[in-house]
Amino acid sequence: MQPMLNIAVRAARAGGNVIMRYLDKLHDLPVDTKGRNDFVTEVDRQAENAIILQLRQTFPHHSILAEESGLQEGRQNEYVWIIDPLDGTTNFIHGFPQFAVSIALQHRGKLEQAVIYDPMRQELFSASRGAGAQLDGRRIRVSKQTRLDDALIGTGFPFRELQHLDRYLETFRAVITRTAGIRRPGAAALDLAYVAAGRLDGFWEFGLKPWDMAAGALLIQEAGGMVSDIDGSEHYLDSGNIVCGNSRIIEELLELVAA
Repeated sequence: MQPMLNIAVRAARAGGNVIMRYLDKLHDLPVDTKGRNDFVTEVDRQAENAIILQLRQTFPHHSILAEESGLQEGRQNEYVWIIDPLDGTTNFIHGFPQFAVSIALQHRGKLEQAVIYDPMRQELFSASRGAGAQLDGRRIRVSKQTRLDDALIGTGFPFRELQHLDRYLETFRAVITRTAGIRRPGAAALDLAYVAAGRLDGFWEFGLKPWDMAAGALLIQEAGGMVSDIDGSEHYLDSGNIVCGNSRIIEELLELVAA
């Protein structure tokens, strides 16, 4: 395993351990609101601290972009760790078992390492640029599905920024009439990991943040898939709009979501 990936795995497991310690205490858990339908708990903060502590021990001068604490610049700014300590907070606070830790490393603007850890199922998705993607140490590949009509597609509702809602509903209508089904579990990082593992044939969503997408995007690319903005460009980390799948599925999906 790549040394940097090994540290990221250790950090993801540390964050996951914090999350699981609180699972039986949800009824006593204070919940703060950052915005409409945008929640944060002490678990988010503690998990993020545990992750950053692990990373700082080995890479004290790297920059960090984390969901709760924002951007912490370091002397080696060409390295940026992109962290979501608890993707799927709303699921977590309701006891809905679909949430994950997401960590990616970007070097000079390119994603190089990725880890997504599901502490409920203890599934660890990982990838290093040029070395493929793995689930618990076994190589994974995107789906071989060639027809959108037979595809299972993941998505996420624009629950924070409702200006995307009308556009999303039009897209949803177009996609649902052309596929075998649509799933919306509520944790984008895990959805992207599932595309990498072939559990979903494709995925699209509007209005995401870099920490929602970074690790999953590299996983998909290293699993043989493609990731793009809805205009077909590679600017999804900036725009927050993402479409992904294998080469056949993404081509058809883009035609629908970009219309």
